[in-house]
Amino acid sequence: MLLHRAAHCIAAKGFLPLTKATKVTFGYFLDEKSYPGEAMLYVVNYPDPSRPDGFVFTVFPGEHNGHQNFNIQNNARFTVSKDGDVSFVEAPLGGSWTQRHLVFAIKEIEERQKFTIPLEKLLAGDPSFSCEAYNDPQRSPATK
Repeated sequence: MLLHRAAHCIAAKGFLPLTKATKVTFGYFLDEKSYPGEAMLYVVNYPDPSRPDGFVFTVFPGEHNGHQNFNIQNNARFTVSKDGDVSFVEAPLGGSWTQRHLVFAIKEIEERQKFTIPLEKLLAGDPSFSCEAYNDPQRSPATK
């Protein structure tokens, strides 16, 4: 349920690459240690499930106004070499600390089960949670 909601927010905020696919493949890793008292969800989207390259997102699940909220705080496109080295097409926000954590998460996700979600189900609305992203135009600097 956590992955599905985070993936919905990623899609709803326009972060997924345009595709004609009817299903979308994801992997995830829940990090409860990097930010004491907070959980962070790393989500990877695999546009081509037969390859380990894709897009990685950091999503903070939490509560806002009494509802579950998913706040997307970073995204980056990555490639994985045959040797297992992860590199970024463009450097993610947050510098080398963030980059190290993203690489660690991508490698963790590579070792875990991947999930395929039908696109129509992924895009279906659900009023029980809300989505935010670092690039939302309505966000004021005080809430970032």
